[in-house]
Amino acid sequence: MDNIVFGDTLGDGETRDGHPDRRFHYMLANPPFGVEWKPQQDVVEKEYATLGFDGRFGPGLPRISDGATLFLLHMMSKMQPAPEDGGDGSKIAIVFNGSPLFNGDPGPSESNIRRWIIERDMLDAIIALPDQLFYNTGINTYIWLVTNRKPPERKGKVQLIDATRHFVKMKKSMGNKRNKLGEGANRGEPDHVADITRLYAEYRHGATTFVMVDGQPVERVCSKIFDNTEFGFLRITVERPLRLNFQTDENRIGRLRYEGAFIKLAESAKRKDDKARRAEIAAGEAQQQRILDILARMDDGRLYTNRDEFEEVLAAAFHKAGEKLPAPIKKAVLSALSERDPKADICWDAQGNMEPDAELRERRPCSAVWRRTFRAGLTMYRRRPIF
Repeated sequence: MDNIVFGDTLGDGETRDGHPDRRFHYMLANPPFGVEWKPQQDVVEKEYATLGFDGRFGPGLPRISDGATLFLLHMMSKMQPAPEDGGDGSKIAIVFNGSPLFNGDPGPSESNIRRWIIERDMLDAIIALPDQLFYNTGINTYIWLVTNRKPPERKGKVQLIDATRHFVKMKKSMGNKRNKLGEGANRGEPDHVADITRLYAEYRHGATTFVMVDGQPVERVCSKIFDNTEFGFLRITVERPLRLNFQTDENRIGRLRYEGAFIKLAESAKRKDDKARRAEIAAGEAQQQRILDILARMDDGRLYTNRDEFEEVLAAAFHKAGEKLPAPIKKAVLSALSERDPKADICWDAQGNMEPDAELRERRPCSAVWRRTFRAGLTMYRRRPIF
């Protein structure tokens, strides 16, 4: 009983970690699923900001809506030193739902915590359990095995065990709990715990076992082993070039009336002097009309597929009419008179860089295995855009 301490594990400002200086060889936990850590936010964020890796939460903080990974970081801070550092090392088993496994984009989130664990080669195995194992939820759950004393054959690797079919139906459900792990022949059931333990201990990629599918025993692969690098990923932005055609037909010229910079020509910031305000508006409306007239006199039957060529023709038309074309108005004119055209020439900026089409922009995950190839070929991709 002396080892049981009342308080909030993460720290709520009134109570905190009851074993701040203790280290353990083995730790087990089943933290709450999907519970926000707002009551502990001040304490956790202060520790993260002031202590960093000297505290419990150096690798990062998850989304406020789910604090499960904070409990794992708390446990990892209590690991014995690794054998290579003169200690015995530790082993942790923690039950999670799918959130710590899947949620969080690259950056400050669960992703950074996963990355920190994997890059330090401390994720030993993940065991996917059957659903409907818990009284208050039917969701899928996972056991993470985390250690800093991997044997040589497990270094740089992560084992995934599929135990989702290792269950028997309960004769009487208890809330959401309708399944359980079989307890062995003495109960007239398969010994699922022993089988899962065997899969872990054998440590063999492609190891199989017999599970029940539609009431029939079926042999299935239930163990796979992967390199750490296969779990890493980054999110890259895939850009495709902007391609536009231009035409001065009636429909496109009409669109200019809805461009913000063009509309502002006939607006006035003068509020106190009504005469000056009306004069400024009238001057702006006259300028709008001159612009529309110039565009209307251009060849409306010609379709330009090169922006630089069209800009030269546009500049010549305004120069001939003696009308200036300020940069904001030019941008509005080009926007109104253009349409996306996959057959048009690529648009380039003043520095000679390809302009990306924001509407075609995609953000895609990229595995760490492929990342090396990506970096090696990045110069080639910059010189030769992918179309």
